[in-house]
Amino acid sequence: MDAIDEKIIAELTRNARISHAELASRVPLSRNAVRQRIERLERQGLIAGYTIVRAGEDADDVVSALVLVYRQDRMRGGDVLAALKLIPEVVICEILSGDFDIMVRLEATSLERVRDIWEDIAQMPGVRDTVTALSLSRVVSRPRGGQGRAA
Repeated sequence: MDAIDEKIIAELTRNARISHAELASRVPLSRNAVRQRIERLERQGLIAGYTIVRAGEDADDVVSALVLVYRQDRMRGGDVLAALKLIPEVVICEILSGDFDIMVRLEATSLERVRDIWEDIAQMPGVRDTVTALSLSRVVSRPRGGQGRAA
């Protein structure tokens, strides 16, 4: 990755929907050259959809936690799901089989924010119990789809 790639990623980080023509006016390349570089960065996994993925940067700035939620009534517990959808730090919310019926993944800016969200979830009407686990480190992180291309 060279300085131009860095500039392209910086511009896309500011505005992921910028046109190739506008981006070309900000870096010393033609529109077609910008498009080709973006496609290469996508193939390399540095750009995934409208999300810029930069390995190693800001990884320590996010506190991740899993909250397992047990509702009082699984069949009529839609209010809990609706409330979870409104929390911006909830990045994944899945209904599970087994003892706990909802798994929530939080990504927050601080441990205090995780605690606040956990308290909010635990106090929601319809929530019987929760179990929370903090993520200590990330071993695997794949872009959505999970299917890599063979080199």
